[in-house]
Amino acid sequence: MSTTRRAAVLGSPIAHSLSPVLHRAAYRELGLGDWTYGRHEVDEAALPAFMERLDATWAGLSLTMPLKRAVIPLLDEITPTAASVEAVNTVVLTGDGRRLGDNTDIPGMLAALRERGVERVERASVLGAGATASSALAALARICTGEVTAYVRSDARAAEMRGWGERLGVPVRTAPWEDAAAAFEAPLTVATTPAGTTDALAAAVPARPGTLFDVLYEPWPTALAAAWADRGGAVVGGLDLLVHQAVLQVEQMTGRSPAPLAAMRRAGEAALAAR
Repeated sequence: MSTTRRAAVLGSPIAHSLSPVLHRAAYRELGLGDWTYGRHEVDEAALPAFMERLDATWAGLSLTMPLKRAVIPLLDEITPTAASVEAVNTVVLTGDGRRLGDNTDIPGMLAALRERGVERVERASVLGAGATASSALAALARICTGEVTAYVRSDARAAEMRGWGERLGVPVRTAPWEDAAAAFEAPLTVATTPAGTTDALAAAVPARPGTLFDVLYEPWPTALAAAWADRGGAVVGGLDLLVHQAVLQVEQMTGRSPAPLAAMRRAGEAALAAR
């Protein structure tokens, strides 16, 4: 008799996570009928106890906020990619009991851009300065040949982004949020801010925009993404990122490759349409 293999997404709040939809779709497509994928409300204080309770049936965890940094001391090893931004969104539990941490957001961003034909840019803009912005800088360090301009709301955030740029090997210039409309002059703009933050910038989209990567997926499209598409610009959305990073998680946790990208995307689109 086969042993059920378990995986789950942890975070707080977690109720609206699409990860179960994507991973379960992958299991169905791969014929992994004995695999389950759950959702658990876990904050930083509860994380150590949750990790202690994991037994040999567990194959992996997906982590969202606020756990991506908090989990690091609880792991045996993390990849250089995860270490570069001090953030783990994937934990693989090995047969010998080791806990390995990785970050699939960064290669997920690159895969989502590559899918839209963006493999190299001479400069880029980033809107925002949170955790997702540092992952965006890590991705841009691999494809941007010139300067990245980050548009931020405070001097402290500006200093953080310049620091991440130095650490990741990408030249970062910072500018005040009030000048954010200038971001659209770059061939690639990455919007990493919460819902509603960029709505006022929609009117500033140029007549011939480059590529917009807006990491939100709900609500979708954002006002900025809709205006961008209306003017003929290429748009990469948060669901693209979510699916591509989940593909990498499925491959790592199950050992099966390639994961079924198309089926996972269809499942995610259907779930969002039903909300």
